[in-house]
Amino acid sequence: MSTVGALALSYLLGSIPTAYLLVKWLKRIDVRTVGSGNVGATNVTRVAGLWAGLAVFLMDLSKGLLATRLIASSVLPNSDSAFRLACGLAAVLGHNFPLFLGFRGGKGVAATIGTLLGAAPFVAGIYVAVWGVVFWCCRYVSAGSLAAALAIPIAQYAAHRRGAELLFGGLLGTLIILRHRANILRLIQGREPRAGSR
Repeated sequence: MSTVGALALSYLLGSIPTAYLLVKWLKRIDVRTVGSGNVGATNVTRVAGLWAGLAVFLMDLSKGLLATRLIASSVLPNSDSAFRLACGLAAVLGHNFPLFLGFRGGKGVAATIGTLLGAAPFVAGIYVAVWGVVFWCCRYVSAGSLAAALAIPIAQYAAHRRGAELLFGGLLGTLIILRHRANILRLIQGREPRAGSR
């Protein structure tokens, strides 16, 4: 398999619409038409319950993990972190802009965590810790995701990662921020719902 083929396969893996398929199976509804309309674990939790949301989170996380660990290693058995991050980034792009849902997907948080777990475990730990602290303080899922996204390149720099790794990490964080534009506006306006609210 070529490098381009690995990136394409990672994108297709990320494009599998796990939230859409699970809610369709459980509730017989299109998750894009209810709640926030987002194809991700948080909206699935609102629509189908905690266990369904957790299942989607783990499946979306596995997209990034499989891209970095299975697909990247199939192409380059001794692949470096930069190539694994590139495959993970392709999976996140597939999740955010899925081929199978007309390029309207989720926000990429879980897939990003999986990517970091597979390619940069230290950064993944920082990401989860920052998300947890911010969420605990304010109860906004989006605020935790945004703060954690900003922490990705900072954690990479602290770990002395440079070049392509830092670039791909910065792109992962930037994607999360861009996909949360509506959330940022609601946070500024005081209209963003807290976890547990309806």
